[in-house]
Amino acid sequence: MPRLLIETRTATLEDWLEGRAPTHLSTNAGTPLVAFQAWRAFKEAFAPELIAQAFEETGDALGRPVKSSIDPFGGSGTTALASQFLGAAPTTIEVNPYLADLIEAKLATYNAAKLLDDYGDLLKRADNTTTDTMFPGAPITFVAPGKDGRYIFSLEVARRLAGLRDAIMAVRNRSHRRLFRVLLAPVSLAVSNVVVSGKGRRYRRHWEDRQASADDVISLFDAAFVQAVYDIQRFRNRRHLGYDLLRGDARVLTPSTGEYDVAIFSPPYPNSFDYTDVYNVELWVCGYLDSGIANRKLRLQTLRSHVQIKRDYDVGGVNSHTLKRVANELDQVREHLWNATIPDMVTAYFGDMQTIMRRLHGSLVRKGRAYLVVGDSRYHGVQVPVAEILAEIAKSIGFRKLADEPFRSMRASPQQGGRQELLETLLTLERS
Repeated sequence: MPRLLIETRTATLEDWLEGRAPTHLSTNAGTPLVAFQAWRAFKEAFAPELIAQAFEETGDALGRPVKSSIDPFGGSGTTALASQFLGAAPTTIEVNPYLADLIEAKLATYNAAKLLDDYGDLLKRADNTTTDTMFPGAPITFVAPGKDGRYIFSLEVARRLAGLRDAIMAVRNRSHRRLFRVLLAPVSLAVSNVVVSGKGRRYRRHWEDRQASADDVISLFDAAFVQAVYDIQRFRNRRHLGYDLLRGDARVLTPSTGEYDVAIFSPPYPNSFDYTDVYNVELWVCGYLDSGIANRKLRLQTLRSHVQIKRDYDVGGVNSHTLKRVANELDQVREHLWNATIPDMVTAYFGDMQTIMRRLHGSLVRKGRAYLVVGDSRYHGVQVPVAEILAEIAKSIGFRKLADEPFRSMRASPQQGGRQELLETLLTLERS
């Protein structure tokens, strides 16, 4: 096993950001050296500096340091982890079970000696584990021969991944088992025949001639473990080590009462794409999904921001005159849309966001703030100005809009009408 480099000094947020390439508040892109970020790449996530900025501004408004934060859409865990570095108690909600485990693996504390012992035992167990039951319930395209000559994993690689997964699930220490499981997830992507981005999954170029091997699986898993232990040890002395992680639907689990100082999050965008698909490989390989029914259940717990499954789009009144105009314009072009339920989905999305924002308003302290990174959508030439609509909803609830600043831009998908860039916005609200 490679020698692990261990530092014992107290870690700060500046230490966490040490060694990264220059970045903007809006993105983690170009920061492979930032601690914990290498565990799984999140190109679209915002940078930790945004949390530091939000803490400073909110602290000035409150007249005291920020003591607690909440993030209804945990994602990569940046808000919660940065909160620990800044000395505040984080609460995070995440519906995706793989991402929830990834967040908790980053936030938890470990005994390094015991972790190393369990890792050694895991590798021995994996060497003696064979299985023909690889990914129960997964699509036929997951393992060779696949369908029409296409498959995500060769049989050799699939068996090695499944053997490691089974050996991991036999680890008794729950915290260690969770860590090993989330480290296996990005390895599965690296040895697959596909690449995954925020816009979905596609086969690698010339994948037929560039197949990974079973030895690659172990080599990458070992490297991931070394990186994780280095991060865990170097940054184990964060100012606050506690956390609350709520697993499930943010529409239900977002607290409606409490004493949170600041909310910092980026919800899914109403772009008709189900973000569950981005993590489809990890979810199946690591055993988070075992049937089509389980996959559908997870999709139904996400915001109504997509049309990839049939679902109820009924919604009560949404307090936004801009949404009423947009909904009417979308209804007029309904027959030209690639999916006729898109107008209903857009309205339902804002109904879901209204529910969450109402609950947040009840749980934030007076003068507490909410920082939302949101993105516009466009369908058949109809622009959906998400920040503008959310600001109107927020005002009706009792928030005061402090700012809506351009954050970054993104290209529209073909389903949204072309390549023209769409605006992303940092919306800042204050509880009156």
